[in-house]
Amino acid sequence: FGSSVRSQRSPNPATTPQSATMGKTAKAAKPESSGLAIGLNKGFIVTRREMPQKPSHMKGRNSKRNQLVREVIREVVGYAPYERRMLELIKIGSASTFKRSLKLAKRRLGTHKRGKKKRDEMSEAVSAMRRKG
Repeated sequence: FGSSVRSQRSPNPATTPQSATMGKTAKAAKPESSGLAIGLNKGFIVTRREMPQKPSHMKGRNSKRNQLVREVIREVVGYAPYERRMLELIKIGSASTFKRSLKLAKRRLGTHKRGKKKRDEMSEAVSAMRRKG
């Protein structure tokens, strides 16, 4: 009984390549099936077909049109109050204020990753302002 349950268990998700990378990247090719009913590469041996890319994999990709629309909206609407505060913190230029801007972004946006992305965006805006004059 114990051995049959063990062979049916799914592999550990922490060791699978898809969960290790996180995000929309190209999946690693599955190893060829062994033709056996048990083991890591179990399953019937079949010829793999090259499938077209799904439209869902295109979601989030930045097109020229979307980039232009976002740029125009940013010019018209400007920055949110928390973004203006972040700009001021980044303009000061010390390491502590740079960190404080990340903490502020994290609080407003919810995750560390989103906060880092927003801080990079704001620091890019500050450097663009400095270049402009």
